[in-house]
Amino acid sequence: MKILVTGAAGFIGYFVARRLLDEGHDVIGLDNLNDYYDPSLKQARLAQLKPHERFSFLRLDIADRASMAELFGAHNFDRVVHLAAQAGVRYSLKNPNAYIDSNVVGFMNILEGCRQTQVGHLVYASSSSVYGANESVPFSVHQNVDHPLSLYAATKKSNELMAHTYAHLYRIPVTGLRFFTVYGPWGRPDMALFLFTRKILAGEPIEIFNHGHHARDFTYIDDIVEGVVRTMHSIAQPNSQWSGSAPDPATSSAPYRLYNIGNHEPVALLDFVAAIERTLGKTAEKIMLPMQAGDVEKTFADVDDLARDVGFAPATPLEAGIEKFVTWYRDYYAQ
Repeated sequence: MKILVTGAAGFIGYFVARRLLDEGHDVIGLDNLNDYYDPSLKQARLAQLKPHERFSFLRLDIADRASMAELFGAHNFDRVVHLAAQAGVRYSLKNPNAYIDSNVVGFMNILEGCRQTQVGHLVYASSSSVYGANESVPFSVHQNVDHPLSLYAATKKSNELMAHTYAHLYRIPVTGLRFFTVYGPWGRPDMALFLFTRKILAGEPIEIFNHGHHARDFTYIDDIVEGVVRTMHSIAQPNSQWSGSAPDPATSSAPYRLYNIGNHEPVALLDFVAAIERTLGKTAEKIMLPMQAGDVEKTFADVDDLARDVGFAPATPLEAGIEKFVTWYRDYYAQ
């Protein structure tokens, strides 16, 4: 198939593109290579993809409506895997417009491109952040998520609503994936594992928010990729059991689905730090700080729907995933 992967120079996009190339598909990777974090890391990921004869790269901003319309007009994509987004909860407090441009305007351009060319299946990244103030765990795609705690989360919730509208109006199969704290080699420098590893190796103190009373459902990158690819191959279908009198966020008479992709095993933040310390053989100096605005205390994924529909549930042990990241980090940064 010919597949568009947006955010192909990003952490998840890079691994998804690589997996699809290994499966023999033609992949067009799109990224704007912005400087939200070190662009050289994005270029290094791209350098791993460019030798593939079935890979081509376009530097485009998904918020550029004319360029996106031209892209879809020039190609007949069988599938679109939309992973490009402005990420990060804390950065949304500093630069909110970036989230509207990329996550709302950009997503609209993706939906319009899929509509105009009748793409066979759109798979897009949502986030566990949409659960917001929800205190019922594990988080289920069948729960209401109308109380986001950050603009980032609100934009991802808006993506789910927009996707359902297009699936309903134009019968485009659309599947949203709520990712839970993804980590692993080639990861994002703004994420906890990357930040903590860098600072511990440099002998610098690390900041522990909410005085360490956080827990996260850390999900290894290989499990995320497996979930994305399996879902892409499992085209969303209308739910014949759907009842309009009691709508469920994850079911619809439209060809629309939502899944969590998480390790379904939350880890306390201090246990996470301890695992990094054991792997590095160094103890971190910790600065305890209060909860940050927009943050949530705990994430915990219910992945029953994913397991039922695509036959997969993430299961990589945290210690194994951290060890693989640290091995990559030491090699990449020669430490």
